[in-house]
Amino acid sequence: MHPLYLGVLYVFVSAAGFGVMSIFAVYAYGAGVSVSTLLFLRFLFAAVLFFALLIWRKEPLRIAKKQLASMVLLGGVLYTLQSLCFFSAVQYIPTSLAALLLYTFPVFVAILSYFVEKEALRIKTIAAMLLSLAGLGMVLGLSFGGIHPFGVALALAAALFYSVYIVTGNRVVKGLSPYVTSAYISLFASLSSFLVAQKDGGLDLSFGPSGWWALGGIVVFSTVVAISTFFRGLQLIGSTKASVLSTLEPVVTFAFSALLLGESFQWLQLAGGAAVLAGAVLIATGKEEAAGQAAEGKQTASAPQT
Repeated sequence: MHPLYLGVLYVFVSAAGFGVMSIFAVYAYGAGVSVSTLLFLRFLFAAVLFFALLIWRKEPLRIAKKQLASMVLLGGVLYTLQSLCFFSAVQYIPTSLAALLLYTFPVFVAILSYFVEKEALRIKTIAAMLLSLAGLGMVLGLSFGGIHPFGVALALAAALFYSVYIVTGNRVVKGLSPYVTSAYISLFASLSSFLVAQKDGGLDLSFGPSGWWALGGIVVFSTVVAISTFFRGLQLIGSTKASVLSTLEPVVTFAFSALLLGESFQWLQLAGGAAVLAGAVLIATGKEEAAGQAAEGKQTASAPQT
């Protein structure tokens, strides 16, 4: 198969995996699984599988002390907070709305990159941000089966933590294998989740078999497979195309939430959701154009003057 088509297929599989994660979570909650127990088991089993994958691929497991500290920050703090907020949000608002709110993270990334990385906010990026925010207003401005404000706040907090995770990760994990990064982030996230579970009264493993099946889906399909296929697709088609194609993720969530959970939507809500995703696509493509222009500028500056 052509590398482009294979890369697209990998990213679509990844988006599908991430897209059904909140659906699995709803079934896990229905079986009696608590949020903190779900997160701990998800990250623990994911870490085991990632380290097994590293051994199978014969990749080195040792990392520098500075990189180890970065993994603690990324996994033990930022990714844990993002996951805790997102999985908690699903308890209060529809899964489709939680997924859509999470996809406002490109707006936060653009703002953080402006202040942290000193990246200029181009007109196209600002327009894309306004488009996403307008679409979000269209969605939240309607009755979404009774929107719980706390659930909305949790989902937006998840998007904010995820954006900080992305901006920080871009600065501290350069040169590391994505599988090594995923393994250590999962490991430290499991340790943090264990502490959260202790604060909530300890781990509760008394849930039924359906909870284990849902948890298995989250670990295998929505974590290990989703992350692995995304990184493979990233290698084949590049970050911008992968980011654009990843907008299929909330679409998958919308489809399965309607099919399996009976969630319904109005046309204006769907239009608002499309606007949010269109804004995300424009932000991603805008960053690539800016990077390309910067590279051209460097080449021009270094060229001999005639």
